[in-house]
Amino acid sequence: MEKVLIIEDDELIAELERDYLEAGGFQVEIALDGTTGLQKAQTEEYGTVVLDVMLPGKNGFEICRELRRNQDLPIIMVTARREDVDKIRGLGLGADDYMVKPFSPAELVARVRSHIMIHQRLLERKEGRKPTQLLMGNLKILPEERRVFLGEEEIALANKEFELLLLMAQNPNIAFSKETLFNRIWGMDSVGATDTVTVHINRLRQKLERNSASPRMIETVWGVGYRFKINV
Repeated sequence: MEKVLIIEDDELIAELERDYLEAGGFQVEIALDGTTGLQKAQTEEYGTVVLDVMLPGKNGFEICRELRRNQDLPIIMVTARREDVDKIRGLGLGADDYMVKPFSPAELVARVRSHIMIHQRLLERKEGRKPTQLLMGNLKILPEERRVFLGEEEIALANKEFELLLLMAQNPNIAFSKETLFNRIWGMDSVGATDTVTVHINRLRQKLERNSASPRMIETVWGVGYRFKINV
């Protein structure tokens, strides 16, 4: 069972997030101030940290900066502040995602699960484990060879198109925000993320979908971003 650390000074919000995450199958610990939260994150193992920005002791930006010096666990920053500059700053410091309050606790659970799965995939690559081919209907992806087939036809994809498709296909039915996709594939903060991700998604749909205007494989999740859909 993956363990999640919530660093949040509002106890009611922290408990609500904990309840949803525990219902989603996660083990959860709470720290109500920045100093305690940083200490726990540095001395214990967590699958993800859900990090509020405005905290007593150390604020979320300081904690994110400290953690990124020697840890690569997923960090999801949350805040009531809606200014883009805060979002850009958090992502620039190494946060994997950024959510603005109020948000759906169910969406938080989905994002935590998504980031843990992505992180596990990255660890597998670093450890040299060979990913198997991905087969979904008539779509076949060969990660090691970086090749994609629809039936017997090989589909030519640009590098970023392939990486975008592979990331979503390895995490089917999970909705990714455009910011998360941009950060994961391009490896930088999300300035310009919306246009860049949208363009690449449209190209993938044109190459992979029978009707790109009514996609069945790469779906738009309104208010969130995109997901690679398979029937389960």
